[in-house]
Amino acid sequence: MGSRASSLLREEDIEEIKKETGFSHSQITRLYSRFHSLDKGENGALSREDFQRIPELAINPLGDRIINAFFPEGEDQVNFRGFMRTLAHFRPVEDNEKNKVLTPGEPLNSRINKLLFAFRLYDLDRDDKISREELLQVLRMMVGVNISDEQLGSIADRTIQEADTNGDMCISFNEFTKVLEKVDVEQKMSIRFLH
Repeated sequence: MGSRASSLLREEDIEEIKKETGFSHSQITRLYSRFHSLDKGENGALSREDFQRIPELAINPLGDRIINAFFPEGEDQVNFRGFMRTLAHFRPVEDNEKNKVLTPGEPLNSRINKLLFAFRLYDLDRDDKISREELLQVLRMMVGVNISDEQLGSIADRTIQEADTNGDMCISFNEFTKVLEKVDVEQKMSIRFLH
């Protein structure tokens, strides 16, 4: 490789990240190079501001929610390993992984972990349920001013009515997964990373 970015990443770190995330050696070194180019403070960590400079996130209505997913509770920076853990949720499930006997703990790109990641984008207060207000906030982010508050309220009410099986007027993670059981989450929440 020879680039400055890959020389700062130790071989044992690459091996550990490969095991944890499923990314290949070349994907890790490429993503490290990208991480390094985003690190404007040159301190080995990314801030929210570093992420906000990514044009695709800047224009995404859920950009702030996606950016927040990279940061553990109370943290304002993410290191390369944390960056890779979050990106691993978007790694496609390869054919040879689909019927693989799981080792302890689900892979980060498993269906259940992809659903949990998506659920957390809606669960703004992290209380393990999506309330009507949280659903409204996310809907507002997604549609902007194109739909009236009354229409958004109707969409939120209908969504909760269809998903809420225990009558608490919220959507739990189990209810969320049930609603999405026929959706190809593995494909829809995947980004093709170069090999």
